[in-house]
Amino acid sequence: MRELKSICVYCGSSPGRLEAYSEAARALGAALVERGIRLVYGGANIGIMGVVADTVLALGGEVVGIIPDALVKKEVAHTGLTELHVTRSMHERKTLMAELADGFVALPGGIGTLEELFEVWTWAQLGFHEKPCGLLNVAGYYDALATFLDHTVAEQFVKQPHRSMLIVESEPAALLERFRSFTPPHVAKLIVEQDT
Repeated sequence: MRELKSICVYCGSSPGRLEAYSEAARALGAALVERGIRLVYGGANIGIMGVVADTVLALGGEVVGIIPDALVKKEVAHTGLTELHVTRSMHERKTLMAELADGFVALPGGIGTLEELFEVWTWAQLGFHEKPCGLLNVAGYYDALATFLDHTVAEQFVKQPHRSMLIVESEPAALLERFRSFTPPHVAKLIVEQDT
C-alpha cells in the first residue's frame, strides 16, 4: 500500500452553481484529516478552495497553501493556514505543489483546475513522477470529461493504461483508497513518425 502524507487538491476559486460542490469539498477535507493526510492547495480563502482548507483546519489538520504573488490579492490569500508559500510565478506554484504532494485530486473547478490536473497527469504519463491523479466526480461534474477521455483512447491518441492512470470516483474515501493501492503503469510513450 502507498503511503499518503500529503494530497494536492485542485479546485475552483468560486463555489459553483450547486451546494453539492462545497459539500464534497468538506467531505474531502474531513477524509484527509481522518487519515492524517496534509492538504496542499492553491492558498486562497474563496470558493471551493476556501471551503476545503477551512474544513481541514477546523478539524485540526494541516494545510499548506501555495499562491503566486500576482494572485495574493486577486484570489485573496488565506492567512490562517499552517503554511503559506508565496511564489514568483504560476510555474513555481505548480512545481512546489507537485513536490509537496503524494497524489493529486481535482474537485470541480474551471480552466485553472483542469490545466493543473492535466499538467500533472501528463508528467505522470511521461514518467516524471509515479503519484496517483484523480477526479472527484461530484454530482456528475466530470461525466462528460471522462467520456471524452475514453474517446481519446478509442481514437488512439491516448493509450488505455495512460487513461487508467486518472482515477475517477464520486466519494472521497473511495478515491483515497484507490490512491493507496495505485500502481503506475510502465508504458513507453513513443512518438511514431509518419510517412509524408
